[in-house]
Amino acid sequence: MIKRNKASISRFIIHKVGNKFNNGKNVFSDEEVHFDQASYELMLPFLLRPFGSVVQSYRFNHHADINLNEINSYVMQLFKEDTDFVEISKHIVTHLFEQSNSAQIKTGDVIIAEFDGIEFNDITTNAIGIFKIENKVDFFQTFLEGNSYDVAVQKGISAKKVDKGCLVLNQSDAEGHIVFSVDHNNYDAQYWINHFLNIKYANDSNQHTQNYIEFCKDFSTEIVKNKFGNQEQNSFLAKTIDYFKENEAVNIEEFKAEVFDDEEQIVLFEDHKKTFEQEQDVLILNHFDIADAVVKKAKKKIKTEIQLDTNIQIKLDIDAPDSSSEYLERGYDEEKKMHFYKVFFNEEG
Repeated sequence: MIKRNKASISRFIIHKVGNKFNNGKNVFSDEEVHFDQASYELMLPFLLRPFGSVVQSYRFNHHADINLNEINSYVMQLFKEDTDFVEISKHIVTHLFEQSNSAQIKTGDVIIAEFDGIEFNDITTNAIGIFKIENKVDFFQTFLEGNSYDVAVQKGISAKKVDKGCLVLNQSDAEGHIVFSVDHNNYDAQYWINHFLNIKYANDSNQHTQNYIEFCKDFSTEIVKNKFGNQEQNSFLAKTIDYFKENEAVNIEEFKAEVFDDEEQIVLFEDHKKTFEQEQDVLILNHFDIADAVVKKAKKKIKTEIQLDTNIQIKLDIDAPDSSSEYLERGYDEEKKMHFYKVFFNEEG
């Protein structure tokens, strides 16, 4: 995650990108934008706000040589003060244009900007941002005509969020420049992440934590829920999150000992790990440091609810992993020929 408290825009230009599949054309600006105060104060947070909550970072990728990655090359040129910012920004748009290989790729405004004062991991640096605005919203514009006001509908850019954006920091590690990406109009993830940027997740604790949590969620859905039921699924997820909260690192043997009660579940877990790694083309490490920010974000997306066909919903507290087994019992009523849950409690809230 970045901090933008001290951030500022030093260079900024807007172009329009077409769609070559539909014989569209690019329209280029020849000069940078010079803001008035009101526009600047609205534009700066509009562009940087999405990256304030992004935890996982990327690195540039290329099958042969990282220096052949187009955006990596253009950004490295832009970080040099004596380069032609306008001309290189046009090359970036042309590269984006070349990725529009289907009719569904939307045209739009493309913003290339350089930011100063970006804070990341207690280091202040500059960064290059590339943004694509694909959707415009209708708004009312009032105007005076004669002695009366009239109203007209116009289209413009919503200041709430960008459709697609990336932020490349002028800071690198052993894997290369640190890259953040957002895509709020994710109709074709391959187009932005793989084809245009050609980036991959960084090989760090953030990614290892995310991979493990995604694997556990998949195991809970595909195996635990189908074989043992919703209650056991929710209990497993709650125990998983509890393990991540209580430990600084994952040790898969300790994880299995704490989360599972019998050998059958452990065998199913180990078998599904191999299947998940093969299907997702990802390696689930047995030992790694836990990224707390990833756990907190993942926890918000995990639903521990039991939906019943009698229009009743039982919501379990993910922060209380033992409650499900202690205070919730599942059974079958022979007279009604229906399943039931028995809930124990002291007082109603």
